[in-house]
Amino acid sequence: MTAISLRRSLTATAATGVLLLAATGCSDDSSAEQTPASASASSAPASGEPPASASASRTGSDRSTPMDIRVTIDGQGVEATLNDSPAARDLASLLPLTLDLEDYNGTERIADPPRKLTTENAPEPQAPKTGDLTYFAPWGNLAIFYKDGPSASEDLLVLGQIDADADLLSGADRITIEAAS
Repeated sequence: MTAISLRRSLTATAATGVLLLAATGCSDDSSAEQTPASASASSAPASGEPPASASASRTGSDRSTPMDIRVTIDGQGVEATLNDSPAARDLASLLPLTLDLEDYNGTERIADPPRKLTTENAPEPQAPKTGDLTYFAPWGNLAIFYKDGPSASEDLLVLGQIDADADLLSGADRITIEAAS
């Protein structure tokens, strides 16, 4: 956990610089050459998935066709959905997936999927809310928020929503995510 804490602390500093550069740039240049020199995070695609559209939704609410998934947290089934973002579709391609969770920052439970997900055509950043299933691109880890998170960051992609009590989420040790049949 100390390696994760150190990694996230270092990334948080870089994310602040990235957000400032993004706010001043306001450009829709989709090339992979956008990585700021001061940050190690990149919005370059992690897969060969073709681009969807040049513009992204601010809230993600106009994303069509959310995908119902089956989520089991410590043996208890809960309802959940993935949005239709490229990163969420990439996560769906890895299902079924069982991951051990650990606490991070008294706000979220985190785990590493088997590989990094695409960040291509990511929607505009939004602050995570309780129950959000997210992907932190610089580390390549999934996070489930059991408390509302900090302000929006372009490094944190909301992938979907888990409809579970915050108490269940905060103590979760293991999650299984499967495609709904």
